[in-house]
Amino acid sequence: MFRKIVFSVVQILILLTAPFTFPQTNSQNDSLLHNATLENCVEYAIKNQPLIKQSLINEDITNQEINSKLSDWYPQLNFNFNYQHNYKLQTSVIQGKTVRFGVNNTSSAQFSLNQTIFNSNVLLASSTAGDVREEAEQSTTENKINVVVNVSKAFYAALLAQNQIDLVNEDITRLKQSEKDTYNQYKSGVVDKTDYMRATVALNNAMAEQTHDKEILKTSYAYLKEQMGYPANEKLLLSYDTTKMEEDIFIDTTNTIDYNNRIEFRLLKTEKRLQEADLNYYKWSFIPSLSAFGEYNFNFINDELSQLYKQDFPTSFVGLQLSFPIFEGGKRFHEIEQAKLELEQYNYDFESLKSSINTKYVQALSSYKSNLVNFLTQKKNLSLAKDVYSTIELQYKSGVKSYLDVITAETDLRSTQVNYINALYQVLSSKLDLQKALGIIKY
Repeated sequence: MFRKIVFSVVQILILLTAPFTFPQTNSQNDSLLHNATLENCVEYAIKNQPLIKQSLINEDITNQEINSKLSDWYPQLNFNFNYQHNYKLQTSVIQGKTVRFGVNNTSSAQFSLNQTIFNSNVLLASSTAGDVREEAEQSTTENKINVVVNVSKAFYAALLAQNQIDLVNEDITRLKQSEKDTYNQYKSGVVDKTDYMRATVALNNAMAEQTHDKEILKTSYAYLKEQMGYPANEKLLLSYDTTKMEEDIFIDTTNTIDYNNRIEFRLLKTEKRLQEADLNYYKWSFIPSLSAFGEYNFNFINDELSQLYKQDFPTSFVGLQLSFPIFEGGKRFHEIEQAKLELEQYNYDFESLKSSINTKYVQALSSYKSNLVNFLTQKKNLSLAKDVYSTIELQYKSGVKSYLDVITAETDLRSTQVNYINALYQVLSSKLDLQKALGIIKY
């Protein structure tokens, strides 16, 4: 019987703890990417990057601040309770007689109600609530755009490092075979020892380069994980399609700048509207504040504490309060003039921002065009270099060319391959800069 009871208790505990156990495993799986394409990395960063999370929290904080300030429009109800025991009562002499005033025990309970009818502070909060929320949302959007660009560039940098390793691995495979072939030819007396030695030197250099590139790859992955908000100790295997990436390098270079597409420009317009609201706020300081109020008081008095709350003597009243500062040493005039000058500064901020946007656009467009031409050139060169290497390798095996010609062709091919992948990722990165300059990255 006892064993059955224990077994039943264990079953209940398992059922109770199960809902809290399984989600932990799911949440851990959800924090990893199983197919790390560029799109997936960007989406992951939008959800997990600390900067974005902070921005979203800031939006919530802003909403709470707005709601807190708007709550002043609602009726304000308060309650106060007081009890007082007088050890010595006040006395006075009236017509030669000593008279005592008051009682030993007093108590009161007060309910008070205040309703703001007009107040410059709550009016400012009400009129700017939408712009303040929009400013917080625009800041989040700006951070998202920056994250998209940074993650994309980090993704390309990691791919570049990975592709360089792939190229070195191909070289090592080819050079090992070449070293083997030249050694056999040397032993057979077909060639002298220098061909074998040159093949060995080339192989050693390639293996040293492989080690160097692997270290660069570690750094590139660490930087990508940082930009994504990805766990540093978890694996991240990138997935990509070179053909699709080549197709994605093009963008319409006839697009012109629309300042309203730039989040920085929209954010500055919002800040200007808030500054205009500040100017109005200082002007409203000349308008009296008006509020309605009312109180209901329960008053208890008695010399005996036990009889104190037997009877009450209530009082109540309602009223209006009008408050207007007549003279403050010219403070309000100075605040208005200061707000006007600060508002005027925004005109120059817009000019400066437009100039900066234009400059960055010209730089991004120029960089994109030059990188695109370079990529197309390197693509042609790669095709030529492959043909040259294949031809010279066949000629060497036929005894027409020397091994030095093979090494030269192989070096040219390797250099062209590196130039090609560098050019591909440079044009993709410069395309991102151009998209950002045009304000067409949407998130």
